Amino acid sequence: MRHFGHISPTAREGLFFREPRAFTAESPARMLSVALGATLYSPATRPSLADDVLKQAARGVVSMVLCLEDSIDDAEVTDAEANLIRQFAALAARAAESGPAGRSPGDATGTADAADADIPLLFIRVREPAQITDLVRRLGDSVRMLSGFVLPKFTEERGRHFLEALAEAEAACGRRLFAMPVLESPELLHLETRGDILQGIARSVDKYRDRVLALRLGVTDFCSAYGLRRAPDMTAYDVHIVASVIADVVNVLGRADGTGFTITGPVWEYFRRQERMFKPQLRRSPFLEGSAEELRTALIEHDLDGLLREIELDRANGLLGKTCIHPSHVAPVHALSVVSHEEFTDAQDILSPERGGGGVLRSAYTNKMNEVKPHRAWAERTLQRAEVFGVAREDVGFVDLLAAGLTN
Repeated sequence: MRHFGHISPTAREGLFFREPRAFTAESPARMLSVALGATLYSPATRPSLADDVLKQAARGVVSMVLCLEDSIDDAEVTDAEANLIRQFAALAARAAESGPAGRSPGDATGTADAADADIPLLFIRVREPAQITDLVRRLGDSVRMLSGFVLPKFTEERGRHFLEALAEAEAACGRRLFAMPVLESPELLHLETRGDILQGIARSVDKYRDRVLALRLGVTDFCSAYGLRRAPDMTAYDVHIVASVIADVVNVLGRADGTGFTITGPVWEYFRRQERMFKPQLRRSPFLEGSAEELRTALIEHDLDGLLREIELDRANGLLGKTCIHPSHVAPVHALSVVSHEEFTDAQDILSPERGGGGVLRSAYTNKMNEVKPHRAWAERTLQRAEVFGVAREDVGFVDLLAAGLTN
């Protein structure tokens, strides 16, 4: 797998100063946590799920969650589990046909084989801990297509049972399985319990640090606790009670001192045109050349201008990647995850060995101050993102990347 791997090598060469690196499901956890990108959710009840996974992979999706929880009715769980077993078997058979069976470890650089290129990182969102061990047992050999589990409504007490079940399932199948806890419980939202809940979550995930790939934010559940729903003209950061929780989660669990985790951005709920109360948020200036104005119009008509703004705010607030419930959201997330040439140049200058003693330097673009010690953590994270999303050429902007990502 690689980001923008669904476009031609010639097109990638024209877009990237440094192309995104390939990776597999067996790549280091540090790389995979950054590489998740737009994680597309799909109900586990879909009868054509295996075909859907392959179709989305061909459109640039590299991570998916197959959901047994909120996206399906309580009465559908048993049938959905059986469907997952069938669909994973179909995916395993398809991978075996297209290359070496299963997902191979690849080399030290994370080179993907032919089978890996067809299958995104796949996670199952379960309801209860017992489902983890049961599903791994029932999957049999096709468990090799599974990267891990999404753990809903995660708290210290509830999370402990999930993580213990994950460890048990991993030992039983002999494969590395990751956890992605979802932080969405009302206790985390409520001011009087937030601090204790966050500290408990921190203790829980720290104990299983090697298996916690990323933490996901359940902003829809946060809004539900107060009967709120953000409009397509607004981002999660405009809902102050939600923004305050995001800030506290990043404060405790997203630190850059080696104790933090990758925290992914909240879901964007809208994917078709709604009546607007406010003017579009998408500026015209990046879209002035060629047919880019048509792309701007299309984004506005599909309420994706608000999504673009929220992605930018996610990154500014310490989040990386995003939960997505519609394929049209994938390309914007990935386009805005690419490191600009200016960001890359600044990060390299800051991390230059001769700057080990600190100091201040003018950026190569002569438009800002780069202070070596305070900006070091930012630079390290930027180069991690550059590794998997690539570095755009100096004259390439997000409009070009977005248009390329929408080609399929």
